[in-house]
Amino acid sequence: MDPQTLTNIIYVAIFFLTSIAIAVGMIIAPKLLAPSSHTRNVSGKTDQFIECGMEPIGSAWIRFGIIYYMYALIFLAFDVDVLFLFPVAAAYNTGGLETGIRDFVEVIIFVGILSLAVIYAWVKGVFKWERRKYHHQ
Repeated sequence: MDPQTLTNIIYVAIFFLTSIAIAVGMIIAPKLLAPSSHTRNVSGKTDQFIECGMEPIGSAWIRFGIIYYMYALIFLAFDVDVLFLFPVAAAYNTGGLETGIRDFVEVIIFVGILSLAVIYAWVKGVFKWERRKYHHQ
């Protein structure tokens, strides 16, 4: 086995062992550093689990507006589309001036189509944040 291959194997092993140590450390550290009392007095409260240390107010079963989901879907759509720009930029790095200009125009067309989607969502009123009242059942 040549020294370069052995060095690469050692680097991968160190990376693997470090990642395992960090993962195990993240599990063990809270067990060692957390307060020892596991029972909290929740009687007379809303009978919910206290996860963040704050006392819960009201019920956890509330309705969220659809606007939260719309923002999340729009973000995911554009996030995934923008991820396509990284390999495109790496692939378009080679070539002369004429191919560079053509590639740049193609990227501008791609970003333009994404911009049309934002304009469409804007015209439809997706970005208006209005307070809505929901009737409880």
